[in-house]
Amino acid sequence: MAMDSDTFAQLLDTIERFVREKLVPAEARIAEEDKVPDEIRQGMRELGLFGLTVPPEYGGVGLTTTEEVQLFFILGQTSPAIRSIIGTNNGIGSQGIVLDGTEEQKNKYLPKLASGQMVGSFALTEPEAGSDAASLKTSARRDGNGYVLNGTKRFITNAPHAGLFTVMARTDPSKPGSDGISAFLVEAGTKGLTIGKIDKKMGQKGAHTADVIFEDCKVPGEALLGGKEGLGFKTAMKVLDRGRLSIASVCVGVAERLIRDSVNYALERKQFGKPIAEFQLIQAMLADSQTECYAARSMVMDAAVKRDAGQNVSMEASCCKYYASEMVGRVADRAVQIYGGAGYIADYGVERFYRDVRLFRLYEGTSQIQQLVIARHMLREAKHA
Repeated sequence: MAMDSDTFAQLLDTIERFVREKLVPAEARIAEEDKVPDEIRQGMRELGLFGLTVPPEYGGVGLTTTEEVQLFFILGQTSPAIRSIIGTNNGIGSQGIVLDGTEEQKNKYLPKLASGQMVGSFALTEPEAGSDAASLKTSARRDGNGYVLNGTKRFITNAPHAGLFTVMARTDPSKPGSDGISAFLVEAGTKGLTIGKIDKKMGQKGAHTADVIFEDCKVPGEALLGGKEGLGFKTAMKVLDRGRLSIASVCVGVAERLIRDSVNYALERKQFGKPIAEFQLIQAMLADSQTECYAARSMVMDAAVKRDAGQNVSMEASCCKYYASEMVGRVADRAVQIYGGAGYIADYGVERFYRDVRLFRLYEGTSQIQQLVIARHMLREAKHA
């Protein structure tokens, strides 16, 4: 259920102030130390940011999709590492439980995820299973009342800090595709579960990924998400619609930040005796960025409203994620160009965003995967027209 307009406006105002006063000043520190400071994490817990999408009956805020994307338009206007810290708790790390978990699983884990007491992580990608996620090799073999997991997961967001992993594993080797995949809730510290070294990435410092390795990792039967085998991949696909809209909204937020900074710089920087903002070629770059960002924001809002109305928005979510992630890359590139040599220097922060936003085109489905999803929906609709 949506918040009343006054309460939601107050929430957005609080988040905007938190971004402006606490997060933006910490951006350089986060990048330099490759760590989000503990006081910022605690501030995020106090604001309820870890449980934005978790239903209120389990301790969360319970935002609608429309409310969520508006909040991430604001939260996206700072280091993407911030979104990553809370992203799994609000997205793929919790929504599988919300949608398909048993009541016991919901009561056990959702309050901890919503409060930030526990960090959730989603373990799907493998060394040989990325875009082709249905080809995963991690196995879950029946052993008495439980299962034994074996396999390696790669590039798993928040793995070094997670208290709970939603793990996709193959329970039926006779079914090579998605039908044989199940989901398991595996707690950190379980014997046979180890975490690899933190990955060194191009950007998004402070947001950590690592391998998750299962070696004869035994879990009880109640760890099976929803208590049913063969539903894991279907669960993963269901949570992606909202996740892709969330990422698209963050892309919009970053783009809006870069546009604002570019405009301000163009007004201050002088060449040939006047601000570069007065040169038409600079104005053209600013106008292109603003137009594309506005289009992306409009797309995200449209898809979010449709999803809240109960419509299937799988195609629209892919359109949003594809367009917004590509859009913010172009906006970041133009920002560096507008700043000129200064844009290539770390002191201004633009080059950091340029590196940070490159990841948006890769995770939760590459741009090419989004194109395939969109085209398949179009062809399917045409065949049934």
